Amino acid sequence: MVTALVLLTVARNKVNAVAETLADMEGITEVYSLAGRYDLAVVIRVRDNDQLAEVVTNHMLKVEGILTSETLVAFRVHSRHDLESMFSIGL
Repeated sequence: MVTALVLLTVARNKVNAVAETLADMEGITEVYSLAGRYDLAVVIRVRDNDQLAEVVTNHMLKVEGILTSETLVAFRVHSRHDLESMFSIGL
């Protein structure tokens, strides 16, 4: 599995609309609104690099209102959050 974080600068009046559109796209698991240099952070989790390229270039960056993007590919996760939440189901 490939995980990428995409930091977006969005037109001021389009942040919520862009976030909602992105959240509905296949491969995008989370969209966070941010304070600071970027407006949105998008988490993409896909099968391989080809699918990542498809999501980013052919779907995500075609959304009207996105001004700039910076894509960061993750090598490894260093959090126990996901594992702990899986094992706590039903307890």
